[in-house]
Amino acid sequence: RLEIPARIAVLTLSDPERLNAMSLPMREEVIALLRELEDSGEVDCVIFIGDGTKAFSAGADINEVAKRTLAAELSTKAQLRRELPRLLEGLRLPTVAVINGFCLVAGLELALACTLRIAAETAKLGLPEINLGVIPGSGGTQRLARLVGMGRAMELVTLGETITAAEAHRIGLVNGVHPAEGLMEAARAICRKWQSKGPISLMVARDAVLRSAGVD
Repeated sequence: RLEIPARIAVLTLSDPERLNAMSLPMREEVIALLRELEDSGEVDCVIFIGDGTKAFSAGADINEVAKRTLAAELSTKAQLRRELPRLLEGLRLPTVAVINGFCLVAGLELALACTLRIAAETAKLGLPEINLGVIPGSGGTQRLARLVGMGRAMELVTLGETITAAEAHRIGLVNGVHPAEGLMEAARAICRKWQSKGPISLMVARDAVLRSAGVD
């Protein structure tokens, strides 16, 4: 779902019965909306949140995962899993992930691609793909290591354990932790601060930080 109050786009991942699992149709919708928002000039920033109180997103659609084959993984459709975080990370508009519950696998990979992340006190985060015999395939292994360092990333990826919001804040995975009832207001406060900055300098400053890992 998309709402645009005060030039702030609020994009809600909405499949609460399945903890906002990210199916391919959902990814296609999100990609189309992001491109539309970037081109429209009607918004200054984007908030991502999951529908309901249980999850931001618990990951990929498990029914789709069960049907994956080698041929399917080499198809154009499979590229959407990597295209969405790439598009989000390089979007002209700054983004904040509002982590209001479980944020796992593809859900966390989406959040990692946002400019900033804030979490409810009750949130749980992790990349537990290793427990299913697979690996984070949408940039999680790279983006997580850049945020929290090689040691903690290795621990989270190879042990497949989830961590609390407080621990995620301590290691730098999220930028703030708030009571659930104040989470959206905290996100709007971040967006209002972004709105007070020059849009070009904000974009290029963010891009300079993103590229800093690979340059002297």
